[in-house]
Amino acid sequence: MDQTQKVEAVLKNSLRNKFQSYDPKPASMPFHTRLLGKDRMALFSFIHSLNTNFGTSIFEPVALELASNTFKEAKNQATAGSKISDAAQRVIQDIMDALSAAHTRPNKTDEVEAIRSVCLKGNMKIVKPTKVDI
Repeated sequence: MDQTQKVEAVLKNSLRNKFQSYDPKPASMPFHTRLLGKDRMALFSFIHSLNTNFGTSIFEPVALELASNTFKEAKNQATAGSKISDAAQRVIQDIMDALSAAHTRPNKTDEVEAIRSVCLKGNMKIVKPTKVDI
């Protein structure tokens, strides 16, 4: 099965599961219901529910599938790490300050290189482990 077929399968399964497990909540929007009707409100409720669940039920599995062919290791809900160097924290803060003040334009390649060049320099601080989606 090639990557396109795997992504299609993830999408089909996610949507199929959503259709099978969808439990419409009673709308507590009487004005909207009277204005738009019950059918349109039911459709709105379903679409809103889909949008809410797209992150975990569609975007993450598709991203994981795409990443698995590109990277040596791909995991979802992984821990990003528990330490950062003083120098890396300073570089990250400088990048954020320059971007928010519009002194520089975003440049991922340069920013990553700047952080990598100092990531092991200085004291290592323990930080709260952060979960990342992919």
